[in-house]
Amino acid sequence: MARLKDLYTEHGQSPWLDNIRREWITDGTLEQRVSQGVRGITSNPTIFEKAITSTTDYDGEFTEAIVAGATVESAYWQMVVSDVVAAATSLRDVYDTSDGLDGFVSLEVSPNLAYNSAETITAARRLHERISLPNLYVKIPATTAGLTAIRELVSEKLNVNVTLIFGVERYLEVAEAYISGLEQADGDLRSVVSVASFFISRIDTVVDRYLEQLTEEAQELRGKVAVATAKEAYSKFQRIYSGSRWDALAARGARPQRLLWASTSTKNPDYPDTVYVDELIGPQTVTTLPDSTLDAFEHHGTLKSKLATEPHRARAVLKTLKELGIDMNVVSQLLEKEGVTAFSRSFNGLLDTLSEKAASTY
Repeated sequence: MARLKDLYTEHGQSPWLDNIRREWITDGTLEQRVSQGVRGITSNPTIFEKAITSTTDYDGEFTEAIVAGATVESAYWQMVVSDVVAAATSLRDVYDTSDGLDGFVSLEVSPNLAYNSAETITAARRLHERISLPNLYVKIPATTAGLTAIRELVSEKLNVNVTLIFGVERYLEVAEAYISGLEQADGDLRSVVSVASFFISRIDTVVDRYLEQLTEEAQELRGKVAVATAKEAYSKFQRIYSGSRWDALAARGARPQRLLWASTSTKNPDYPDTVYVDELIGPQTVTTLPDSTLDAFEHHGTLKSKLATEPHRARAVLKTLKELGIDMNVVSQLLEKEGVTAFSRSFNGLLDTLSEKAASTY
């Protein structure tokens, strides 16, 4: 897959696979993806719900755990940890050869903890202790409670993937939590890495609905706001990780928290199926692609660094949006709430399904 490899070698962006399935681990598909250029893997509760309920691959391990006395939730964590450890093993060489920058597998804490800082911190610590691999990212939601957890976990030199970011203002708060955590940490900071996962396509899904109710001129912004928001966030990224404050941390080995583009599949069939990949290529970033989007990009994606180009156009889009009365902070808050709710629904729904399966084993 030449495009995937060139994305990294020629443009400085790391392509990660936004999916994980046990059958891919056992049949060699994952290792093949890694050999083709995939440099990391992300997961979330919805991904695991689909993986576990759509196949019998997990039935043996689940039944064995239940018969041995495990609760349904502990059996769930046992299964997902097994997958994450296996995937991290497949990616370990990427981690080693990239000096610990890529090769990560991300596992999210229970979405039911999204508004509880203390329990999020405890859950993240336990996952790091349980898996105990250097190429693990524990995913923490970018809620207000999550910001406190991020700061504390980074100060403990635990690697986090901050998820469910939908707006520039919240991204700035996430970056501040990361930097503050680094400042509180002791000694060398070389081992501390993090990514800030900005969800892209969902922004256009919501904003387009607002625009459709306005003038024909306003509708010209449809499909443009998500990319403009991401470009503005990248502009902020470039400024944040420069200057005296950052230089002091860099002298201790600190690395920037890379922006990660999530939700890159196109939800609107009227838009090109690789638009959220093509338009956001740039150095020091990560793009996560569901397998269908990854295949589409490899087939006909456009390899060109556009992320830092024409930032004034991106700002003009956001300025016009504000003039139309659409507040992106409100949009961001709505999407964050919807994202937490969706992940909680997947997580709890899967536990309900597993509970029914557990009951049938007796």
